[in-house]
Formats: sequence, C-alpha cells, structure tokens
Amino acid sequence: MTWKTNLPAVRGKLLIDEALAPFTWFRVGGPADVVFLPADEQDLSDFLKSLNPAVPVMAIGVGSNLLVRDGGVEGVIIRLGKGFNTVEALGDNRIKAGSAVPDAILARKAAEAGIAGLEFYAGIPGTIGGAVIMNAGCYGSETVNVVKTVRVMDRAGVVRELSVDELHYTYRHSALQDGETVIVLDATYEGTADEPAAIKARMAEITSRRETTQPIREKTGGSTFKNPPGHSSWKLVDEAGWRGKLFGGAMFSPLHSNFLINTGEATAADLEGLGDTVRADVLAKTGVQLDWEIKRIGRS
Repeated sequence: MTWKTNLPAVRGKLLIDEALAPFTWFRVGGPADVVFLPADEQDLSDFLKSLNPAVPVMAIGVGSNLLVRDGGVEGVIIRLGKGFNTVEALGDNRIKAGSAVPDAILARKAAEAGIAGLEFYAGIPGTIGGAVIMNAGCYGSETVNVVKTVRVMDRAGVVRELSVDELHYTYRHSALQDGETVIVLDATYEGTADEPAAIKARMAEITSRRETTQPIREKTGGSTFKNPPGHSSWKLVDEAGWRGKLFGGAMFSPLHSNFLINTGEATAADLEGLGDTVRADVLAKTGVQLDWEIKRIGRS
C-alpha cells in the first residue's frame, strides 16, 4: 500500500494522479501525485498533521506564475480556494485578505473601503498567497510597501503570524521562499485614506495600461524574467531577437517580449527550453544574467 492509498480523511477533496495543466495559466504540465482542495483552514491543518511528514507538499493559487513540467509533481499539491478567499476591511486603513483572493479583487475591495496604496495590485495576475511570497509589484510599487502581517501554516499544520520585518523582503523575494515549507493563509495590509472614486480612477489607468501592453488573453505566466539591476528584461529579450520567434509551440509575445506564451500546442519542455535558450543567448551577447521569475516545478 502506497501513501496515496492511505491518505488522511478530509472534508475537502482529494484528487489522485490529477492533471495540473488545467490549474495553470500556461495550460501545460503533467499530473500531481495528489491534489488536495481543503475546505478551510482547520481541514488543511488536520490533513498536514496526519500526512506522512516525508511526503512533499506545495500550495498553489491560480497558477498564474507557475510552470509545471511535463513529468508531473511528486507529493501533494494543495490548491487553496473557497475557504481562503475572504476580504475584510478592519478599520484604520487596514484590510485583510485570504491567500486565494485574486490580487485585483483585493485592490477593488480596498478602493471600495477608501484605502489607497493597493491600486498596483489591479495590474498583477495571481492571488494574495503568491504576491506575499514573491513580493509582487508593478508600476513602482511592491507588496512590501503595504503588507503588515502574514499568517502562515507550516508543514506540521501549525499556524503563526509573521510581521513584515520577519519576511525580509527584497526584489521578488521573501524569507518564505527559503528553508521550511509554509503555506500562506492570509495577509493584512495597511494603506492610506482617500476617496474611493479617486482610487478607482487610478486603478482604471493601471488596468488600461496592462490591457494595451501585455498579452493577458494568451496562455501565459506573467513576467518571465526578473529585471536585472540596471536593465529591463523585455529589452534584453527583444534586442537578442527573440520577440515573436517560435520555439516548438512556445514564443515570447510580440506584444511584450518578457511574456512567454503557449501558442496552443506547447509542452512545458518547449516553454522552459525557450526560456533557458534565451537566457543563454542574452548572457552570451550582453554578459547580463536573466533570472526566472516564473516558478518551475516538477519532473522533466
């Protein structure tokens, strides 16, 4: 009997050998050994406390910045959904959001509550869990500027709260990416007071700019590479000649050359292979190292 046939009882759903492609924006990748859709925080905690501690665990949101390799993923993928998607205005320009809340929804709810400072989230695909982990940002603002505390659950199912100082944020990185496995449950943000109409007007500008400059209707994963110090990744990719150039079923978007897209028939190997080929080409031509911003997981 393998561990997959002896899983803890849950109130949510357990899916065995479940294809992960439908869970990601790229729509590629092999199956996970197990996908767990927890009903709520307690269900997640009970499951982790009972699961064999040797089994790898990873949480995902909507898969907007995730590339699952064709060989699939070992262990349990935890997909956070309905039980983790509430937003609550707390007063004093503070607002709390569950990890499964889409970034753009938090921006809208903050605007409705007259809380400014989170408008940039309207331009970020994905959910709060991922935004908190990677210090997501755009148009001059980052998560570190507005988040105050984050509640996480560790691999043993124990919950703790971390302050922004404990997260040790840097560009597209936090302490949550280092060391032990933790799952973001929710985050509390603090902005400044402003009129909802003024906040919504700024959000509309961000949304319009994104729609005209990014291939948001494509099977993509957002920004592919981090911006190296002193450089823009899209310019480096463009100047190396990779904008709109096919690589199997993969391509860097003709609209925005830091957006890797699945043109329809790409495999995960096509997408990752193109990214690594471009990284090597840019390094050879310019001496600048491009680092992946998209998270890549699983077996090749």
